[in-house]
Amino acid sequence: MEANREALLKKVYYDDCPGCKVDQLNETGRGIPYREFFYVWLVTLCNALPIASLFPFLYFMIRDFHIAKRQEDISYYAGYVGCAFMIGRALTSVFWGIIADRYGRKPVIMIGTITMVIFNTLFGLSTSFWMALSMRFLLGSFNGLYGPIKAYAAEVCREEYLPLGQSLVSTAWGIGLIIGPALGGFLSQPAEKYPNIFPEKSLFGRFPYLLPCLVTSVFAVAVFVACFWLPETLHTHKGNNEERHDSCDALEPPLDVSDAKEVTAKTQGGGTPKQSLLKNWPLMSVIVVYCVFSLYDMAYSEIFSLWAVSPRKLGGLSYSTDDVGEILSISGFGLLVFQLFLYPLVVKVYGVINVCRVAAVLSIFLLSSYPFIAKLSGFSLALLINCASILKNILSVSIITGTFILQNNAVDQHQRGAANGISMTAMSVFKAIGPAGGGTLLSWAQKRQDASFLPGTQMVFFILNVVVGIGLLMTFKPFLALPSTRLK
Repeated sequence: MEANREALLKKVYYDDCPGCKVDQLNETGRGIPYREFFYVWLVTLCNALPIASLFPFLYFMIRDFHIAKRQEDISYYAGYVGCAFMIGRALTSVFWGIIADRYGRKPVIMIGTITMVIFNTLFGLSTSFWMALSMRFLLGSFNGLYGPIKAYAAEVCREEYLPLGQSLVSTAWGIGLIIGPALGGFLSQPAEKYPNIFPEKSLFGRFPYLLPCLVTSVFAVAVFVACFWLPETLHTHKGNNEERHDSCDALEPPLDVSDAKEVTAKTQGGGTPKQSLLKNWPLMSVIVVYCVFSLYDMAYSEIFSLWAVSPRKLGGLSYSTDDVGEILSISGFGLLVFQLFLYPLVVKVYGVINVCRVAAVLSIFLLSSYPFIAKLSGFSLALLINCASILKNILSVSIITGTFILQNNAVDQHQRGAANGISMTAMSVFKAIGPAGGGTLLSWAQKRQDASFLPGTQMVFFILNVVVGIGLLMTFKPFLALPSTRLK
C-alpha cells in the first residue's frame, strides 16, 4: 500500500507538455534561468513604459486641449486621463488571468504587447481630451499581462530563486514607471526643445506628444518579436482520471474532494485540489495590502510630476519636462542597482514582511520632508529632490516586490493566473483612484495656499502619509495572514 502511494506521489512528466519541460529542467537542479529571466525583465519593462510616460507632459497636453477654464483646473482633468488606463485594466484583468490559466501565459503576453503598440501610438496622436481618454482606456483594457508575467516568473525557476524572479518583475515595472516618464519629459514637445532636428511644421511639431509614445511603441514591436522565443510554463496535459482544473472554477466555493482524488490531482500536473480563491485569506489579505500601497504609489507618481512642473506660486518647483525626466532617470538607475544586487540579500536576511514594514515607516518620514525641500532652490534643491526620489522609489518597489512574493506563495500554479488576475483587478481599481484622486487633491491644495492647517502641498503629502500608515497597519496580524509553509 505504501509503495503504491509513493508511486502515485512520484512526479510524472509529459513529453508534449511545455510546463512539464520547464519543471523537468528545474528539477534537474539547474541554476538561475538567466535567459527566461531576461525575457521576463524585457516584457515587463516594455509594458510598464507607457503607463506613466504621460505624467511629465500631461499638464501641458491638457492645457493644449483648452478644456480647463482655469490654470488650477488642469490637474483635475489630468487626473481623469491618468486613471483611464487603470480603469480599463481593472475591468479586464480577471479575464486575462483566466485566459492565461486556460490557454497559456505566452498568448496573453503577446496580445498585451502588440495592442500596446497600437493604442499607445494613437494616444500620441490625440487631438482632443476625449480621444486621449479613450485611447488610455483601451490601452489598459488590453494590457492584461502583469498578472501572467508575475505567475510566469514564479514558474520558470526553482523556489530558491523566487525572490530574484519577483524582484526582476517589480524592478522592471518600477524602472518602466520611471524611464517612461523620463522619455515623456525629454521627448515631448520636440519642436520647441530641438527645433534644428524637428521643424515646427513637421509631424512632431503638429503632434508634440507623439515622439515619446512612438519610441516606446517601436521598442514594443521588438519585444513582441522576441516573445516568439518565450517558453510556455503552463501545463497543457490532462490527468488519467480527472481533468485539469480551470481557474474560473477556482473563483467558486470548493467542493468536497476525496483523499484519493487529492493524491491523483497532485500526480497529474493539476496541483492541489481546486480551492476558492475568494476564501483564501492569505491571498486576499495580501491583495488588500498590495492595493493600498499601489494606491499610494500611483497617486504619488501623478502628484510628483504635476507638482514639479507647477509654478512656485502654487507650491510647485517650476521645473520643465526635461528637469522631471532627469530626476526620474536618476531614480531609475538607483532603483535598478538596489533591486538587482541588494534586495534579494536584504530579503534573505530580514524576511519579506519585515522589509515591507521598514520601507513603509521610512516612506512616511521621507514624504513629510517634501514640502520643506520645495522651499529650497538651485543646487541644494536639485540634490535633495534627486536623493528623495531615489529613496522613495526604492522603498515603494521593495514593498510591492514583497507583496508579489506573498501572493504567489499563497496559491499553486493552476490557480496562479486567476489569482494574479484578481490582484490586478483590485489593484487597478485602486490605481485608477490614485491619479484621479491625486490630481483632484493637488488642484484643491493649490487653492488653499494661505490655510492655517497644512497649507498648500503640505496637505497633499500628509494625506499620502495617511495611506501609507493604513497599509503599514495592515501588514500586522490579525489582518495579514501568511502562508505557513513557504517563504515569508
